[in-house]
Amino acid sequence: MKKIDEYQGKKVLVMGFGISGINAAHLLVKLGANVTANDKATPKNNDIVDDLEADGIKVITGDNPISLANEGFDVVVKNPGIPYDNPLVAAFVKQGTTIITEAELGWQIFDGHLVSVTGSNGKTTTTTLTQLMIAEDAKHQVKYAGNIGISFSKIAEDLGPDDTLVTELSSFQLLGAPTIHPHIAIITNIFSNHLDYHKTRENYINAKLNITRNQTKDDFLVINWDRDEWQKIAQRSQATIVPFSRLNKSHEGSYVEDGMIYWRGQEVMPTKDIRLIGPQNVENALAAIAAAKLSGVTNDAIKKVLTTFSGVRHRLQYVMEYQERLFYNDSKSTDIEATEVALQGFDRPVILLAGGLDRGYTFERLVPYFKKHVKAMIVFGECKDKMKDAGNQAGVPVVESENAITAVPEAWKLSEPGDVILLSPANASWDQFPSFEVRGDKFIEAVEELTGKKEQ
Repeated sequence: MKKIDEYQGKKVLVMGFGISGINAAHLLVKLGANVTANDKATPKNNDIVDDLEADGIKVITGDNPISLANEGFDVVVKNPGIPYDNPLVAAFVKQGTTIITEAELGWQIFDGHLVSVTGSNGKTTTTTLTQLMIAEDAKHQVKYAGNIGISFSKIAEDLGPDDTLVTELSSFQLLGAPTIHPHIAIITNIFSNHLDYHKTRENYINAKLNITRNQTKDDFLVINWDRDEWQKIAQRSQATIVPFSRLNKSHEGSYVEDGMIYWRGQEVMPTKDIRLIGPQNVENALAAIAAAKLSGVTNDAIKKVLTTFSGVRHRLQYVMEYQERLFYNDSKSTDIEATEVALQGFDRPVILLAGGLDRGYTFERLVPYFKKHVKAMIVFGECKDKMKDAGNQAGVPVVESENAITAVPEAWKLSEPGDVILLSPANASWDQFPSFEVRGDKFIEAVEELTGKKEQ
């Protein structure tokens, strides 16, 4: 951990009691700040408040009182999910108060080698693969943190100058990380996500580009080269560009040719040996390989990881096989693009479980994928009627169900040996579940109840 004094004696407000917010509050006390912690909700677990107060932190819960804007805070550390049009946050913006996220705080105290990953889809898998590959060959600590569910600043506290940290960073985190400077940055892809938060696609792209904003030619931006738009986005970086591509050969980076993965013209391994299924996971592997090779990792270490790693929970996660049916949990597919790529990963008939929060869009884009890959659909949630319309356009039998749990026995009734039963909702979970993780866990529990087996 790097010793810094910029928070000594400063008055800091931490907004949000998530994992990162709680750790940030305790860390700021160590850094000499006078800390107030605020959460709009009242925690069900009193231990959270007790622990904060025991560290000398003033705690305010149950509201984001606008009066806090008049208390002279020098810095606000904001939970990434709190939008900037929140009345209290907006008041701080108007005042010109410094507003950061915990990712910025983590960067400020980090004293090692930083690799950072962002993108619309594939962030967690790419982050995990990159960490595993570098760790396989490393003589020092290699950890991961960030949007993957582990506090950046908490892990950064325990790492030294020779250690490596691979961080997954969301657009929300990056908006509040103005000085972050990874030596290797990865952009997996950019679609049109979170426009309810960012308002415009350009705002969303700009937030993503904060990952490379402070990079120089001595740093590297590893970026997907499969779309012209992403190639143009790369031109906005000052870093050395390292492309990865499943579709376009480029000797400057990692690519696929005739079923073989290459790094700068040298063979690495066949794509068929990657344990993860689907074209999106080939792309994730290519991104991780580029970052790993830039970090000096051997091909043997890369092969070991890619031939054994079976997936991140909720991201096209293999659950089990039962009576010749394969169950997959892809609850993290909260947008259309993610479900598109999930369906392309299977050469067996798919019973698709889909639906969730209605964000106002329809699903005609999925119709060709339904026609090609889907045998039947079980739909649920606020947008089930729109999802059903797309299924009907594709000529696919559609059954309505209450949610992702009740859909499991319905899918079983429609399945036959050789089928895949896939939860890939194409929508957020918040109409029925607090998170995609909870939705995926409940799906797995329903599969276990149906089969009498535990996930594999």
